Amino acid sequence: MEKAKISASQLFILMVLFELGSSLLVPIAIDVKQDAWLAILLGMAGSFVLFLVYYKLHSYYPDLLPTEYMQKILGKVMGTVLAFVYILYFVYDASRVLRDFGEMLLTFAYPDTPLFIANALLMLVIIYTIRKGVEVVARSGELLFIFMYILAIMGFILIVCSGLIDFKNLKPVLEEGILPVLKVSLTQTIYFPFAEAIVFTMILPYLKNKKKAKATMLCATGLSGINLTITMLINISVLGVDLTERSQFPLLSTVQSIQVANFLERLDVFFMLGLIIGGFIKISVLLYAAVIGTANLFKIKSPSRLAYPLGFVILFMASTIASNFQKHLHEGLEVEMFILHMPILAIIPLLLLLVAFLKNRKKQRG
Repeated sequence: MEKAKISASQLFILMVLFELGSSLLVPIAIDVKQDAWLAILLGMAGSFVLFLVYYKLHSYYPDLLPTEYMQKILGKVMGTVLAFVYILYFVYDASRVLRDFGEMLLTFAYPDTPLFIANALLMLVIIYTIRKGVEVVARSGELLFIFMYILAIMGFILIVCSGLIDFKNLKPVLEEGILPVLKVSLTQTIYFPFAEAIVFTMILPYLKNKKKAKATMLCATGLSGINLTITMLINISVLGVDLTERSQFPLLSTVQSIQVANFLERLDVFFMLGLIIGGFIKISVLLYAAVIGTANLFKIKSPSRLAYPLGFVILFMASTIASNFQKHLHEGLEVEMFILHMPILAIIPLLLLLVAFLKNRKKQRG
């Protein structure tokens, strides 16, 4: 580990920006149509349980990275293998997010630019930031957080002023009952974007005041969940269910609809800046976790040296992960949920906590 410390407020900001990240881009929970906002709220509530599991694991080993305490819980061999699996997951998740933002840039701003070039420009800035350490990432988050929220407030005011919102698009509520909403929240929204924040267990050892970790994680998830719910409500109110479902990037399509006094229009490129902030922080946190985890696992004394090789692996994977954006979305929102998210974000942490609890109880009795 590097000798660095971050405050609870910095952790809060990083988590909010991380969870908003790519989830603002894509139409999450749209399988339940106009009830998507409710599935997001329920997913947020369910993720609180998982965060308590992550926090409890951290509380057993407060000064250790997950790559270290997995070895203490499961033994050297199994713990090392599992830690490596999580590092691979962070790299893979970062490549998916990078692909999301590369596709967005090509669609709305640079249609004639190769995907690799758009991804590479963003990736080089992220690698530079990671080489400077977690404190620099945290300070960058503080500055960008203010800018992003100013943009969000401006966007909300402009959408209201242009008279685009039609609340009839949100009716009927629970048209097919509560079961489809529960299914989507338990199989999709609880994992993406909320439980993806398991990556912050790699950053918790750097927190100055360890006692604030639990409250900070829960509050950050609550704020990002409310923001995502409001965003989805606005998207469906403005575009309707059909357009939201068909749009690759519903939020930008909503912003494109803004027209105030025949003067303010086509603001989507401007609001892309706000979205890129979320993507920048999300990829940075995932890459940092992969770098520090790899350095810890393989006893590398200078973790910053790993930023370039792991960054280029993410860049290469982002370009080759799917042949087109539709396949990429299908894999991310449907296939990946069961193959990766469910075991890595829910099942394995629960099993780790159970074993850690039994070991800790045995020690106390001894």
